[in-house]
Amino acid sequence: MAVPKLKTVTRTQGNNRALKEGSVRPRGFEFDFVEVDPLIDAFRRMVRAREFDVCEMALTTYLSAREHGKRITALPVFLVRAFHHGAILVNTRSGIRSPADLEGRRVGVNRGYTVTTGVWARSVLQHQYGVDLKKITWVLSGDEHVAEFRPPANVQPLEKDRKMSELLASGELPAAIGIDLEHPDVRPLVPDAGAAGYAALRTSGHYPINHTVVLRDELLEADAGLAPAVFRAFAESKRLYVERLQADRIERPTAVDAMHRRVMEITGRDPLPYGIEPNRRVLEELMQSAHEQEIIRRAVPVETLFARDTLALAD
Repeated sequence: MAVPKLKTVTRTQGNNRALKEGSVRPRGFEFDFVEVDPLIDAFRRMVRAREFDVCEMALTTYLSAREHGKRITALPVFLVRAFHHGAILVNTRSGIRSPADLEGRRVGVNRGYTVTTGVWARSVLQHQYGVDLKKITWVLSGDEHVAEFRPPANVQPLEKDRKMSELLASGELPAAIGIDLEHPDVRPLVPDAGAAGYAALRTSGHYPINHTVVLRDELLEADAGLAPAVFRAFAESKRLYVERLQADRIERPTAVDAMHRRVMEITGRDPLPYGIEPNRRVLEELMQSAHEQEIIRRAVPVETLFARDTLALAD
């Protein structure tokens, strides 16, 4: 009897490479992998048309999608994590000397207001540097994945036909979040941002999650065992990756691999834990920030975000 094939989008990366290459195979179904480049296009297609069965998704896109009744549900599989202290760039001629100097100014945000990097970077500004986010006008270069989302009053679109990188380079925008730009007048707002991220990890457990995995609700309703099976397949692939990290057997390691190794050295634990309990603190941190930034109307218990049959799973 043929097993079902689930149309699946996830970027090839260390922790799910074994799944993509087929050395880890799920039980009871098969992944039918579809490549979407750039990956963010898959997020939009999933929340707007539910085009895939299984899809990697930015966590705040998912929070917004749930808020607006999209019939998708996440598993506590967290494929991508990163520190965002270095995501905030400033023009050195703009008079920005400290995070507090952003208040009263216009600050760019690459793409939409709900982009996860922007949410985490604003959270860092508010909770680690005391910035009043409501005193900043946030300027967006794109629209939201969830079309129904309406941003707060201090958010505005970039003027038509303007480019955020050019405005930052010229100083017309004194700062921006989430853009790649090499320019002699542009530098990170937070000096030695990498060290600042690891310091936050040590002192408060700050270790941001960027991406999760979602499934269409009809599939979960039709097969009670599907969510745990998908979770275990991703977890097994991740376990193999972490074993290679621990043994220093990663061929051509990337900056992401180096970050995972550093996190492992600092915490003494798996740098990519899956499951609710190992991640409760950071999930609640993101939920609080999403509420404070008016991305969701109210914070909810993290258990309500994930498939019921995966609530007790951890790896």
